[in-house]
Amino acid sequence: MTDSPKDSIALLIDADNSPSAKIDFIISELAIHGVVNIRRAYGNWTKRGLSGWIDVLHGYAIQPMQSFDLVKGKNATDMSLLIDAMDILYTKDIQTFCLVSSDSDFTPLIQRLRADGKKVIGFGDHKTPEPFIASCTHFLYLDDKTSDGKNEPKPSSSAESGPAKKNQLKGNTKLMNTLRSAVKAAADDDGWATLGPVGSHISNQGPFDHRTYGFKKLSDLFAAIDLFELTGVKADSHTIYRVRLKKS
Repeated sequence: MTDSPKDSIALLIDADNSPSAKIDFIISELAIHGVVNIRRAYGNWTKRGLSGWIDVLHGYAIQPMQSFDLVKGKNATDMSLLIDAMDILYTKDIQTFCLVSSDSDFTPLIQRLRADGKKVIGFGDHKTPEPFIASCTHFLYLDDKTSDGKNEPKPSSSAESGPAKKNQLKGNTKLMNTLRSAVKAAADDDGWATLGPVGSHISNQGPFDHRTYGFKKLSDLFAAIDLFELTGVKADSHTIYRVRLKKS
């Protein structure tokens, strides 16, 4: 059985602005969305600063794309990645692009890919400009991970899940509006909404990942906010969650 075009992903890495130590996490995350058939990393590979990437290229079947510095103090990596992305857009049957970078210069490229109906998954650090993040279909932070690429442990019983954490979440107006509107859009006549459609509605609004807020599952995020009611029903080997706004 062959993979359908929608399963095909192009991974484009700005090696100058990305940590090689997170490649495990990046590849694992993309496996959830499909098959990474195109894997390219861009940089001037004569520079010592990219030695970390050189060490992992072959192990992950990533093709190094050489971009020499044509002018001292200015690299050509961004332009090479951009040209290749547009090349792939017009010549390959790719539905999902992944950009690993924290460089705001790629924002227009992401917007162009989205305008053509493509999904764009972004990876970067917390210094990534908001327009870059907002333009992506999904965006995940790389500096929230440990050196082995796994999530930092954040047990629900920690102080972070106490009143201070709840107040911090409730004080995030953008987050609250996103959650409320998603629940209302998927709710039945009694106000209850199944969590699956709620999650889909949230994703359609813009880049969102519950792990950004320290929760392993979307249900955990809703459970931590006392503005919502959450209930779960066992179905075979999993639990179907429903959520609604608490009645005042």
